[in-house]
Amino acid sequence: MRASDAERESVVERLRVASAEGRLTLGELTERTEAAYLAQTHGELAQITADLPGAAPAPAPAPAAPAAPQGRMRKWIVAVMGDAKRTGTWRIDDGIGAVCVMGDVVLDLRQAEVRGREVDIVATCVMGDVKIIVPDGVDVELSGVTIMGDKKVQVVEAPRGQSAPVVKVTAYVLMGDVKIIGDSRAEPIKRGWFAWSEWWQERRRRPGYGGYEVPDRRHHGLH
Repeated sequence: MRASDAERESVVERLRVASAEGRLTLGELTERTEAAYLAQTHGELAQITADLPGAAPAPAPAPAAPAAPQGRMRKWIVAVMGDAKRTGTWRIDDGIGAVCVMGDVVLDLRQAEVRGREVDIVATCVMGDVKIIVPDGVDVELSGVTIMGDKKVQVVEAPRGQSAPVVKVTAYVLMGDVKIIGDSRAEPIKRGWFAWSEWWQERRRRPGYGGYEVPDRRHHGLH
């Protein structure tokens, strides 16, 4: 049976709930969200949530994700005349603060477990660099102030109108750089979620999908 727009949105909301419960990483949430919008039948939608609790052959409305508590503490990652990295599997419950003073900070969000509806990052950079790596397909909101420095986004974002995961970055830069780069521009990581669904990969490459082009990851060592 053909899937409706409402059923696709229902699956997307269900994925958000699963992410808030720690069942999906940001990369998995992003990929499956894209897959939900590309799905054409109930069977394809069911495949997206088959390994999540309460999976059923056809999608059912999912409860809204719990609202994030107010007044949360921000987790700070600081580099002063040195380097600080946060990579691999890690949990993001609250906002993140990144500070570099004549140093470098790298935040790799691809395998992070995101418990809220968005990732909120405040980056302060003085004569240093902050690099944030995200899955291609997220929506990036970059704002802030730059003085004798640079801040940029190099991410392949999802087509307009899709409720993609959001990474919000507020950057304050003095003679430094803040960069948000997508997965296709970063060193590859070992994970299975990139090949979890062959039909999703095939449909994502079809001409006309919102101008969204999937890079050939064989150049990054993925075969």
